[in-house]
Amino acid sequence: MAWLLSLLGKDQLARRLRREAALLKRQFNEDFWLEEQGFYALALGAHKEPAVTITSNPGQCLWTGIIDRDKAVRVVERLFANDMFSGWGIRTLSSQAVRYNPLGYHLGSIWPHDNSLIGMGLKRYGFEDELNELTTALYDCCRSFDYYRLPELFCGVPRTAHSVPVRYAVACRPQAWAAGTFMLLLQAVLGLVPNAPDNALRIIRPRLPYWLEEVEVRGLRIGNSSVDLLYERRRGRTKVSTIAKRGISILLGRKWPT
Repeated sequence: MAWLLSLLGKDQLARRLRREAALLKRQFNEDFWLEEQGFYALALGAHKEPAVTITSNPGQCLWTGIIDRDKAVRVVERLFANDMFSGWGIRTLSSQAVRYNPLGYHLGSIWPHDNSLIGMGLKRYGFEDELNELTTALYDCCRSFDYYRLPELFCGVPRTAHSVPVRYAVACRPQAWAAGTFMLLLQAVLGLVPNAPDNALRIIRPRLPYWLEEVEVRGLRIGNSSVDLLYERRRGRTKVSTIAKRGISILLGRKWPT
């Protein structure tokens, strides 16, 4: 909101919100961090005691940027441990939890949109290898569902060499936020950071997964401008080139903007 308010000329309010956001971030990392687990608590009790339950929620915290960078490595390692990452995606609840149920709605099932937010968080903190691993897992899932359509959720049963994702019987198909999963994952993989007010596009560390050799983006509209891009993976490296652009400035960068 501070960024939007600055664009509207409300600088005093924007500065106040930035101070409040910085305070919230500091308090969150002090109160919710579990040093022994290398992760964040799900909640705080009435007397501020942490609920030591390992869930996918802190992955969405990566997406928001509220996690301290010195804690991000341990959070990502925990999300990709076997009790959280099934091979098809990241579970909502650790398989080591007492209430774990891979067929439960929020008790160990896998939600594609939840995983896409985690994926964008991985990109934001520079974990491209893990982003591509997660993207690959969900892409493999698509091939097991009708019309390559990801459902609202599916079961958190571990992946094996000869298995397919186990369907959740009453999952919505289609569902809008599940349909948006690959739009956000693709934005992360391609490193697209649009800035509509300035008709500008930053491209941050694009890296295509091993199974994807080429991506062509046509008619990407940003503000009053548009651009056509070509991504190519050659010898493990991803190259991006501009096919055509109309009134847009393009910048290549290494660091995701804050």
